[in-house]
Amino acid sequence: MSDKLIRATAQDGNIRIFGAITTDLVNKAVKIHNCTATAAAALGRMLTAGSLMGAMLKSENETLTIQIAGGGEAKGVIVTAYSNGKVKGYIGNPEVDLPANSKGKLDVGGAIGINGNLLVIRDMGLKEPYVGQVPITTGEIGDDLAYYFTVSEQTPSAVGLGVLVEKDLSIKAAGGFIIQMMPGASELIADLITYRLQEIPSITELIQRGMSIEEILEYIFEDMGLNILESMEPKFQCDCSRERVEKALISIGRKDLEEIYKEGKEEELKCHFCNKSYIFTNSEIGKLLEEL
Repeated sequence: MSDKLIRATAQDGNIRIFGAITTDLVNKAVKIHNCTATAAAALGRMLTAGSLMGAMLKSENETLTIQIAGGGEAKGVIVTAYSNGKVKGYIGNPEVDLPANSKGKLDVGGAIGINGNLLVIRDMGLKEPYVGQVPITTGEIGDDLAYYFTVSEQTPSAVGLGVLVEKDLSIKAAGGFIIQMMPGASELIADLITYRLQEIPSITELIQRGMSIEEILEYIFEDMGLNILESMEPKFQCDCSRERVEKALISIGRKDLEEIYKEGKEEELKCHFCNKSYIFTNSEIGKLLEEL
């Protein structure tokens, strides 16, 4: 089942839905960052949430960054998303590995921790980005995002995110959904969806059964007039470049650059998002100093 993200509505537009299968996307990210099972689940949930929330952006010039840091051993996760379903992200400590939680599942909440905030930064190309922030409730990511939407954006939402990690640390299934009640939607409908979500198997189990994202949403919204509006392919894709990294190198300041140059050293900078290395030779650093 290849990765797919869809945007849909139900109940005559009273319910807004974003759903995705992100198995390949998460697999790629987990390999790049060499994650343990716990880290893979945390990063995978955040990347899936990022691709779903990116699909909410109004224009292709907007970007969205989600950051969760709760003081746990994961040392935070950051994801940047775009309107075309593309995402990039990294986890502070890809080696975090905790024993299973009380439900026998990967302990993402324990790895993230609950002493901190979930931040959502929307950059709409204006002078100041919009920043929304809520305290972390469980560290399980889905619950925290549902709380963010309800409190910060006044949109009652259900968020389901799942990552199933194999013994060999490959990703067997990953995906998620965000379901939002629009203003004017009846509470009865909200209660019905809440009940259905409690009764159905997890999204990873449905993906494992070979169901497509359309079939999963049809299953949840049976008899509710599901209307699929758009589909796209979510992808893990970094947009780093030598030019960008060069700017980061210049930003450390003339004094530090001169020190590196005088010591005859080369400088290696690594992109956090994709682990790609950029090496600047001593003579290239000299050139940068001349240009400054």
